[in-house]
Amino acid sequence: MKLEGIHHVTAITGDAPGNVEFYAGVLGLRLVKKTVNQDDPTVYHLFYADEKGSAGSDITFFEYPGVPRGRAGDGMIHRVVFRVASAEALDFWQKRLETKGVEVSRSEGSIVFPDPEGLDLEFTIDTSGDEPLRPDHPDIPLEVAIRGFEGARAYSSMPEASVDLFQETLGFEPTGNDSWTARGEQRGGFYQFDPPPQERPQSGAGTVHHIAWASPIDQHETWRDQVDAAGAHPTPVIDRFYFKSIYFREPSGVLFEIATLGPGFTADEDLATLGRGLSLPPNYEHLRAKLTDVLTPLPDPRARAQIGS
Repeated sequence: MKLEGIHHVTAITGDAPGNVEFYAGVLGLRLVKKTVNQDDPTVYHLFYADEKGSAGSDITFFEYPGVPRGRAGDGMIHRVVFRVASAEALDFWQKRLETKGVEVSRSEGSIVFPDPEGLDLEFTIDTSGDEPLRPDHPDIPLEVAIRGFEGARAYSSMPEASVDLFQETLGFEPTGNDSWTARGEQRGGFYQFDPPPQERPQSGAGTVHHIAWASPIDQHETWRDQVDAAGAHPTPVIDRFYFKSIYFREPSGVLFEIATLGPGFTADEDLATLGRGLSLPPNYEHLRAKLTDVLTPLPDPRARAQIGS
């Protein structure tokens, strides 16, 4: 068995409207699912992805309104890396981001920049050969659009503690310098450790909550058994309606999830209308009237761009 790269990355925001403006507006991702945190259904869970809502392109956010900014530190992911097609794409993004007032750091083959709450993002030139998972935004030519995840970088003061779980249990392939690749038949993604800063880590806005790795549905129970046998204490399989999940902490402290490739976001919405309304899994539908009064109203920057085009 091999994991099919990154399924999704979930972070925290204190400002859902600003989050939508940045990820759906500036970065051009499609808001494919507007739902609630199933462990705390009074707050949003927002999903941004390619045009089809594909696993491998999906960055998601829990909104805790007004929560202070956090600080990535030991045992936390500090950077999420996306693919773009070319140096010309990097030129496009550097100009677009700087025009929006975002500070961009350029190096050979990549740019690094923060989101509005300080989460580090990186765009790097795609050499994977994987199918590009691209959104279709009216302001962003398809040839320069985001193409899905390349990887994630985390802080760890004890990367050696994670080696056995990564290589023997999860099937990650070492690539040197505390870095690994998870690659299946269709997709792959890297995971890398960096030395942590001295400051104490603090969860909050602009920090990553967890990273999920992708599993074919028919292998999911076996992955759970394998993680359990390695002593990583996974949760039972949890049905999230759009996919099934298990969770566990890898030895450096980062919360891992293994999520299934399906059923997907069209389980309760048509592809053409993904993300337009509030989607609630059946077990949460009885909360709809209450949530309408609690959840923050959100903008629709893509619709605004289409009107202006």
